[in-house]
Amino acid sequence: MNIAFHGAARTVTGSKHLITLKNGIQILLDCGLFQGMGHVTDKLNDYFGFDAKKVTYMILSHAHIDHCGLLPKLVAEGFEGKIFCTSATMDLARILMMDSAKIQMQDAEYANRHLRHGEEMEEALYTEEDVTKTVSQMKIVDYEEDFEIEPGIRLKFTDAGHILGSAAVHLTITEDGKPTRITFSGDVGRYGDLLLKSPQQFDQADYILMESTYGDSLHKDLDPIENMLLEIISNTCKIKKGKVIIPAFAVGRTQELLYALNGLELKGKLPDVPYYVDSPLSSKATEILKNHPEVYNNGVKETLKIDHDVFGFKGLRFIESVEESKALNEDPRPCVIISASGMAEAGRVKHHIRNNIGNPKNTILMVGYCEPNSLGGRLIAGQKVVEIFREEYEVKAEVQSIKSMSAHGDYEDLLHFLSCQDPAKVKQLFLVHGEYEVQQHFATRLKNNGFKHVAIPEYHQVFELV
Repeated sequence: MNIAFHGAARTVTGSKHLITLKNGIQILLDCGLFQGMGHVTDKLNDYFGFDAKKVTYMILSHAHIDHCGLLPKLVAEGFEGKIFCTSATMDLARILMMDSAKIQMQDAEYANRHLRHGEEMEEALYTEEDVTKTVSQMKIVDYEEDFEIEPGIRLKFTDAGHILGSAAVHLTITEDGKPTRITFSGDVGRYGDLLLKSPQQFDQADYILMESTYGDSLHKDLDPIENMLLEIISNTCKIKKGKVIIPAFAVGRTQELLYALNGLELKGKLPDVPYYVDSPLSSKATEILKNHPEVYNNGVKETLKIDHDVFGFKGLRFIESVEESKALNEDPRPCVIISASGMAEAGRVKHHIRNNIGNPKNTILMVGYCEPNSLGGRLIAGQKVVEIFREEYEVKAEVQSIKSMSAHGDYEDLLHFLSCQDPAKVKQLFLVHGEYEVQQHFATRLKNNGFKHVAIPEYHQVFELV
């Protein structure tokens, strides 16, 4: 048996890890979109590095687009097998993939209207019909269910605490009478998350694929998030009379922001300005989260006793139509606009940034991880001029960041996640989903914690599992 790393290898996005058994069965862990990789992004998303028709089974850890966003392309290229995931992941992946298809088609149409001489026409990676077919191939597996995919291949999901429905994947594969236990962490959430339960413990593994996004970082305490939002909104909207533009992932981050803003209202501190969530996807995701109260932690459950809607407050409005979205750019009044995507790479938020980046009254607030080459990453790095829709814009708006608002665990959370394992029994630990320099630091920390065999796979690299 071997495993090949066709994405999220020495980079954060594009999750794709392919296990091939002796008998030719292939199991793909995640099939995510590369995001924010600059000019090579399109090329990376065009090429899997394997034949979609030969993949037997697919297992999806969670619904973020860098983990599920190329599934419709996989299906369009001939994958006909089952896609195993949790119930909430299926609900979320359906709307995320459909939204991705729409955004790709809109962005391609926009780009093609502004083609320069000699440039090729852009095409979407997949269609809405491809998404519908993909969803039809999904099969729900509950958390902690000991599920037999076929004789010799067993699957178990445990809660990863990252977003609604997120799971760590645990496979037991028996070849020649010998079981091999493989764990893929997916993305690991935080212990003490604003909304969700903490990640679950899991059984001993022989091989572990471990995410490492924040493998060299410690997040600040979660408590000040409300205070930081209050300070930034008050300063921008009340004092400077400007707008706060917040690129936020539709799933997870948007709901955390709404929960924190709702907390300010419950304390009588919420600034009296309009709040817009300009993302139909975020609206749908918020409704799905409301329909899965079983994932809430005890803090949210306590708040629900005094407030039946923890994601709603005075002045909040969800924007649906494109016309309403465009109208926000023409309205000069102070407001807060939360819009997808989180890395500011696509969707309506890119237009909001373009229209507000040149005014020093405004603030662009980043609230989570951004690929360094993404628009969000370039803003966080302090670039004075950025390219948006092929045009250069001077950054005059203030750029702020709340690093503690991350659905990813920091290195203490990641070590906590692994604390249920006997390091001496782990034959190999593969670091995925991280920048290479970060992974090198985390590898050292892991070795100091007893994990002696740590590898950092390269893109398309293959390892034998003995």
